[in-house]
Amino acid sequence: MGTLVEDAASVEFHAFFERHYAELARLAHLLTGEPDAADDLAADALLALWHRWDRVRAADRPTAYARGVVANLARTRIRAAVRERRRITLVWSQREDRAENPDVPGTVDVQQALRRLPFRKRACVVLRHAFDLSEKDTALALGVSVGTVKSQTSKGMAELKRLLGTDEESVRMHAGALPTGGTGGRDR
Repeated sequence: MGTLVEDAASVEFHAFFERHYAELARLAHLLTGEPDAADDLAADALLALWHRWDRVRAADRPTAYARGVVANLARTRIRAAVRERRRITLVWSQREDRAENPDVPGTVDVQQALRRLPFRKRACVVLRHAFDLSEKDTALALGVSVGTVKSQTSKGMAELKRLLGTDEESVRMHAGALPTGGTGGRDR
């Protein structure tokens, strides 16, 4: 059972949350330009505030403190996205396997079909066939078993085949031509 001070702090924080959550989410959205991330950033900021609630409630302007936490989280998110874009650009610039006459419509069809797959199937197919990772490396990257990779890749390829109305080799060829690089799904 909590003490009277803990209960009062909880009630006070809950009121702060209700008053400022929407404003903090809007701030996160405007800072990052990502509406989906805005709620997460606001929630993360409020969680951080709850962990330091004694310090926050003693601050002269707790709302300003909260906005600062959101701004810092948004900055961290933006920096991570910039680093990721730089890594992707570096990988693309080192690619040597450019197609002479790429089948652009076929590649676009495969990309659209990939988006319709559930995440794990899509990740397995992309890592195996576009990045040419082994089953073991794919399993390590996704934190799943090799058996799960085999199963999800097989099911993903079958679903792509159904969605595209084509044979599996054609799907593999177009998946390998996606802008992530790779030449196929050979196991190493």
